[in-house]
Amino acid sequence: MNANQFLKAVSQLQGWRECAFLLALAERAFPNYALFADAVGMKSGGKMQQLLDLAWGTLQQEAEEAAIPQLLSKLESLSPNVDDYDAYGVYPAFDFCQLLEQALLNRLNPNKHRATEASQLATGTVMDFVEMSEGEGMDEDELVRLFELHPLLKEDKIFQRDVVLALKRQRTPRQEFVDQLRTDAANDGVSNLGISLDS
Repeated sequence: MNANQFLKAVSQLQGWRECAFLLALAERAFPNYALFADAVGMKSGGKMQQLLDLAWGTLQQEAEEAAIPQLLSKLESLSPNVDDYDAYGVYPAFDFCQLLEQALLNRLNPNKHRATEASQLATGTVMDFVEMSEGEGMDEDELVRLFELHPLLKEDKIFQRDVVLALKRQRTPRQEFVDQLRTDAANDGVSNLGISLDS
């Protein structure tokens, strides 16, 4: 699947498949939030984990209309304000919150396509991190080359492509499929930035 085929496949995701894609992106990014919350003493990692669990739960049953706004308002209360922190980690943490928000909004209004933007947001998190950690002083051509060859960006591409392919093949959101998708996305607690909850 080349880049154009991937973009087309993402743009065609709808219904539960689109929601599952958004949740998988959020799941992969979750350690970025949990580690940041821990580092700044926000003590909200556990609450956010519960929220993520509830969001995955909405794939299986028709989410009650009233439940989603409650989850969204909870998410807002747990999201860090990027202006309040000096640490770089607030940006990947906030990006995770945006991905989870898109997944919840998808359940509220499934007719609005969100997967393409979310896919770019998730990749953008990785690009920003790579540029911040390794790209200092590089010109544009050097940065492009860094991005093309960087293992984290290669992994992100493979991960997103594999999720899309799995969703295209799956007819219904059966429990074992969803569980496997979530396990793969969780990546043993290693995020899209290559940082781990155990580190």
